[in-house]
Amino acid sequence: MNNVQNLSASREDRARLPMPGKIAGLAFRYVIAIVLVLFAVIPALWVVSASLNPAKSLIGGTFFPRNPGIINYQELLSNPFFPYATWFLNSLKIASITTVLTVFLTCLSGYTLSRFRFAGRRGLMMTILILNVFPSILAMVAIFSMLQQIGLYISWLGLDTHAALIFIYVTGSMGINVLLVKAYVDSIPLELDESALVDGATHWQTFRHIILPIMTPIVITVGVLTFIAAYGDFVIARVLLRSSENLTVMVGLQLFQTDRFDQDFGMITAGAVLAAIPIILIYIPLQRYVIDGLTAGAVKG
Repeated sequence: MNNVQNLSASREDRARLPMPGKIAGLAFRYVIAIVLVLFAVIPALWVVSASLNPAKSLIGGTFFPRNPGIINYQELLSNPFFPYATWFLNSLKIASITTVLTVFLTCLSGYTLSRFRFAGRRGLMMTILILNVFPSILAMVAIFSMLQQIGLYISWLGLDTHAALIFIYVTGSMGINVLLVKAYVDSIPLELDESALVDGATHWQTFRHIILPIMTPIVITVGVLTFIAAYGDFVIARVLLRSSENLTVMVGLQLFQTDRFDQDFGMITAGAVLAAIPIILIYIPLQRYVIDGLTAGAVKG
């Protein structure tokens, strides 16, 4: 009896041992993961190193520059030809206002499409879905002409104004974000709304005090994605903004590609590092909520 038990135990032990195929597959996955991590990390480290390199080069002293310092940052912030600090603040202002407006409007719209039934609801959702199929760059000529005409009557909403840029960003980001919010609200039990209405709450009170706190992951998701998109946009800002004091940081960095500064990689990389700080500070602490917000609406109930 003991021999049979020992034989059975030895067979189970051998079954639990990793097979050569499993080991090879695991090793292959680790190699791929390491390659992807290095592919993502090395360029970032290279840029940071170049920004600390007083030689203003992308080649010399790649990761360990000689006599590293912040001279590139000092020259960047004190350069009279390029008001980098102004561009940086412009980007933060535009992205922040865009985020607040987008979150507010998409939460209301998504809740409305999820909880209310009205004429044209299905057609409206289908229209939103179809419009998101086409890239926004296709509308650039129409947007430019429209803002040019609006500026003749409303100066603060025409070309070369932050209000116009914010308006374009908000309207452009509404589509997909509304569908994301609607999918998330669909996963919230309808019984919560019904219980609140039975207790005498209005639809606004139900949304504000019951549904909105549950929507925290998708609210943060929409906010983070909107901020990153508005802050990092280059094409639309480059087309609509003209004067130097109104430029965003992404457009301003492109101006370094001139005869005077096209070889000053120290200032260019220093500007890139500073421009990346807000994205890092926002995304890293909130990435868990972003993942929850993007996946929670996939399952109803």
